Amino acid sequence: MATIEKILDDIMSLDTDERIIISDILNKRRIEEERQQIAFLAKESLQEYHAGKYKPMTAEEGIDLLHKSLKSDL
Repeated sequence: MATIEKILDDIMSLDTDERIIISDILNKRRIEEERQQIAFLAKESLQEYHAGKYKPMTAEEGIDLLHKSLKSDL
C-alpha cells in the first residue's frame, strides 16, 4: 500500500498542469462524496419523519431543544 508521503512525492514530480488537474479531481470527488452523504442523511430523516419518530413542536420548543443539545455537546 502506498504511503501518503510516497503519493505526494509522485504528485510533486508531475508538471504544474497535471498537479492542478489532480487537485481539481480530488476536490470534485470530495464534493460529490459530501453530496452523497447529505442525500443519505436527508433520505434517512424523511423515513424517520414518515415513520412518526418526530413530534410536532413550537418554534420555541425547537430552539430550547437545540440549546440543550448544544450545551450537552460541550
